[in-house]
Amino acid sequence: QVQLVESGGGLVQAGGSLRLSCTASGSGFRISVMGWYRQAPGKQRELVAVITPGSSTNYADSVKGRFTISRDNAKNTVYLQMNSLKPEDTAVYYCNLRTGPSNYWGQGTQVTVSS
Repeated sequence: QVQLVESGGGLVQAGGSLRLSCTASGSGFRISVMGWYRQAPGKQRELVAVITPGSSTNYADSVKGRFTISRDNAKNTVYLQMNSLKPEDTAVYYCNLRTGPSNYWGQGTQVTVSS
């Protein structure tokens, strides 16, 4: 069983930065696709960024050039560096791990960007 623990959310002014972290327990991190998703009030959960075991990345158009996803396999941790934050980035951010048919989610961390 995999557990994902997120940290790093908070309140920041527009234009500011935050870094989210997600640490996975258990084995298999190195072969897992890791992703960050977010869900704003009244909206569906959406993909923010994903990173493959080979560190290829993909981003939602809305965050390209502002957010960077990275991973440290030695620490079983994936990061999301968020720069130039906008009020529309306000959401609960969820870490996701996919390996084979298995799919795991973290508990979510709140990011609030004030204007």
